[in-house]
Amino acid sequence: MLLTYRLPTGRSSARVAVWREVRRSGALQLQKSVVAFPDTHDFRPGVARVQAAVREVGGSVVALRAEPLDGEDAAGLDAAWNEARAAEYTELAAECEKLVAEIDKEFAKEKFTLAELDEEEAELEKLRSWHERVRARDVHGAEGASAADAALIRATEAVSRFTEAVFNRTHG
Repeated sequence: MLLTYRLPTGRSSARVAVWREVRRSGALQLQKSVVAFPDTHDFRPGVARVQAAVREVGGSVVALRAEPLDGEDAAGLDAAWNEARAAEYTELAAECEKLVAEIDKEFAKEKFTLAELDEEEAELEKLRSWHERVRARDVHGAEGASAADAALIRATEAVSRFTEAVFNRTHG
């Protein structure tokens, strides 16, 4: 599915609002004001949100069902889609590793507080949600999925270790 849109001139807040929704939706930016989505049921809510964001700021939008004219174009779109997802997986894995490092630092300082635990659990929940969003957008099997999965497992295990340590310090 393709969306092409026009935004009012001179309002950077309008451009930022639409850009945020395009990013959240996982759309592939093909050109300025032209984005692509896989034509699946799972992406229709994202298309609708981008359309609503454009209209909300006074812009105009057209959504089209499109098909690449040849295999080279289809392969190029798939490759661009996979590249975007691979970048998300790489960033997600790095953020998971940061959480593991943060927890290791707390162990080194022996800072086993409930407030710190709440922070680490909230961060893990954020990472899990992000992982689910990226996985849902990964319709072509992008590289990096298994590395992100493994990093999320390490982060989950680190939070579990930290939870146990906090429990032992506060109940022991």
